[in-house]
Amino acid sequence: MQNVWKVIADSFPVLMYRGLTMTIPLTLISFAIALVIAIIVALVQFSKIPVLREICRFYIWVIRGTPLLVQLYVIFFGLPSVGVNVEAFPAAVLVFSINEGAYAAETIRGALESVPAGQMEAGRCVGMNYGQIMWHVIMPQTFRTAFPALGNELISMVKDTSLAANITVTEMFFQAQRIAGRTYQTMALYLEVAVIYLLFSTLISLLQRFGEKKLGAYGRQ
Repeated sequence: MQNVWKVIADSFPVLMYRGLTMTIPLTLISFAIALVIAIIVALVQFSKIPVLREICRFYIWVIRGTPLLVQLYVIFFGLPSVGVNVEAFPAAVLVFSINEGAYAAETIRGALESVPAGQMEAGRCVGMNYGQIMWHVIMPQTFRTAFPALGNELISMVKDTSLAANITVTEMFFQAQRIAGRTYQTMALYLEVAVIYLLFSTLISLLQRFGEKKLGAYGRQ
């Protein structure tokens, strides 16, 4: 038992370091890119541009209908067979961004459609053009509506980054596997890394609640 606690104590700073320097950056970079993709895709669908709308719907259909792990394998292990080599970390960022972008696009699209149609007409009545109405009137309301769901998706992404271990990204779970292979304390180490994921998720949940309160207060002004 003493040996187990020693392994846990020794591995904690190593796992936490990997979490802060690899897992969290992978999550934040991927989520930021995903939001850009999601906003573009949602706006295209909201604007009802015929051809582009169908392309966006096809993208969402394919990405949401295939497993994230398979997408990782296609990019990291599949592309080299056709002469395209992608390093592990960029491959993970690419896949997580595209995957999350599809889910977030539907969240934002739903939030856009929840804004009353009269808001657009009101903006035109005061002399705003389409871009100004979207930026100053529609998007702030959309963001407030979508914020809780996007926060939940961010939490899910933190946990999903553990799948990046399958393509050799040295994130937190990959590091736990390495230590477990050396010490044979698999149960203790996997429970430990689970607790660290829980800590990260809890912190994001607290930030999410804080953001929701702030946005709620802003909306009442």
